[in-house]
Amino acid sequence: MLSIDPKTLSTSKLHGYLLSAVAPRPIAFASTVDVDGNANLSPFSFFNVFSANPPILIFSPSRRVRDNTVKHTLKNVMATKEVVINVVSFEMVHQTSLSSTDYPEGVNEFEKAGFTMLKSDVVKPFRVAESPIQLECKVNDIIELGAEGGAGNLVICEVVKFHIDEDVLDADGSINQIKLDLVARAGGSYYSRAKKGFFEIPKPLTTLGIGVDSFPEAIKNSMVLTGNDLGMLGNVERLPTMKDVQAFIEEVGANHPDIKTATHREKHKLARNYLSFGDVESAWKVLLS
Repeated sequence: MLSIDPKTLSTSKLHGYLLSAVAPRPIAFASTVDVDGNANLSPFSFFNVFSANPPILIFSPSRRVRDNTVKHTLKNVMATKEVVINVVSFEMVHQTSLSSTDYPEGVNEFEKAGFTMLKSDVVKPFRVAESPIQLECKVNDIIELGAEGGAGNLVICEVVKFHIDEDVLDADGSINQIKLDLVARAGGSYYSRAKKGFFEIPKPLTTLGIGVDSFPEAIKNSMVLTGNDLGMLGNVERLPTMKDVQAFIEEVGANHPDIKTATHREKHKLARNYLSFGDVESAWKVLLS
């Protein structure tokens, strides 16, 4: 058995071991606002429930390992003492991943990831309408665990209002875990779907994905493409050129002879097929053809 003194490891190496060893971890999809009311949205997997009376949740936005800076979420909860924690179901996991992109301060991740902002009842931060359970919280305390890169900050939240989609409830009012279909984080690019096991999602681009808000309206408002499809499509640095699209059409014309005359719906169905294999580039070429 390999035995390691944590003090002998780099922070990034230790971080990788911890995230792979303590897994899967539930995801706190934290919605906050700054003092001017600008929305921010980001997922955190250092998260759990710690008390029922009072109802307490704790999540931890860590200081960045690479440069010891802090995330916008932490700045916001320090300033406003409010947060909404949304749970993450499988249907929204790719959009959630896209929202973790390190966009500049002031960028609205709701818009970038294609989520719907829903006004809260008690606190100022918005809820994620697509999340099946949303928990409005007041921040009781923030405990800094260190001053170096990788140090956590325990955000101790008291739930002041629950919102639960009735579609995930049984007849007796209890939450049906199968219907809820939660996902959790593990090490590297791995996630875990509670009822099916591990799967992978590529990490968001460090060069910043274009985001759902940059899509043509017909794609952004598609009746065929799912939230996960939109999340995958948003994690590209730039769209293919029309020259690339034309070359693609000529190449695949033998297999899809009607692609030039296909309706939006038909193209969206074909793009979904490419996305099911993780081929985001070809999906975009179909959609732009």
